[in-house]
Amino acid sequence: MHSLTLSYPDDLLITSGKSPQALEKELIFLLAVKLFELHRFSLGKAAQFCNMSKIQFMFELGRLEIPVINLDTDQIADELKDD
Repeated sequence: MHSLTLSYPDDLLITSGKSPQALEKELIFLLAVKLFELHRFSLGKAAQFCNMSKIQFMFELGRLEIPVINLDTDQIADELKDD
């Protein structure tokens, strides 16, 4: 597995009011959310990436008002077709 080191300014830590560990956990979560929104990660992979269960990740998506069902336009059209 590859790893990524991300530098962030001290003022981000100060303005967040979080510990370094809590801020880093949040940044990893937000990256997983964005990759999920961009269809780069499935729901399961995004949850795994930020060390959450699928249910917990789904709950957090709901809290952020991000749809859990992440279908693109073609997939939605396919779902709505009459068979």
